Amino acid sequence: MSRKRIAIILARGGSKRLPGKNIMEFAGKPMLAWSVEAALDSGVFDRVLVSTDDEAIADVGRRYGAEVPFLRERANDDHSPTSLATHAALLQAEAYWGCRYDVVAQLMANCPLRNAEDIRAGMTAFEQATAPSQISCFRFGWMNPWWAVKLADSGRPEQLFPEALKARSQDLEALYCPTGALWLAERDAFLENKTFYMDDHRFEPLHWISAVDIDDRDDLLMAQACAALRQQQ
Repeated sequence: MSRKRIAIILARGGSKRLPGKNIMEFAGKPMLAWSVEAALDSGVFDRVLVSTDDEAIADVGRRYGAEVPFLRERANDDHSPTSLATHAALLQAEAYWGCRYDVVAQLMANCPLRNAEDIRAGMTAFEQATAPSQISCFRFGWMNPWWAVKLADSGRPEQLFPEALKARSQDLEALYCPTGALWLAERDAFLENKTFYMDDHRFEPLHWISAVDIDDRDDLLMAQACAALRQQQ
């Protein structure tokens, strides 16, 4: 029997750093549309749900093919962790459709450069592994985290990894950062733990362009440049 998979695209209204972020125009269509179309085009989900507290966002989701039969009832403020928002949306979805899903995927609407191929690859990696959850990440590149410092008001730096200054950059281990592009979990473990950061979770790397999270104006400018670059390829 095939396993049922649901994609939950989180798209809360009321962004403060970038007002209207989730449905602002991005590379020719609303930002949310990119995640909806990627999830649908991946072909790996039985249902693609946009979870939002905002009717304008819900309308955009429906227009691009997602299901939005209800607004999110809980964890819809800007303090609740995204995992709790997905947890609430999953319970609401199962009650609404009377259906139990085996795998839940969380996609953030502010990651428009993650595409269908990324989703298919991520799902394949998840189902070939034995971990209960998987979080997408990207490798740090030109921003070498081994050289990170905390900066005092005086401008004096405090090295976070002082030992790394003794090594050649090419000899330092690769470091990775999580991204909201694609998080996956086994349904029962997720409902029990209420987080994707379970004891035995794993990370799955994406190309750094696919992993871009847009939270502020600088992120938006970088993502727009990346989208233009991809269109030229």
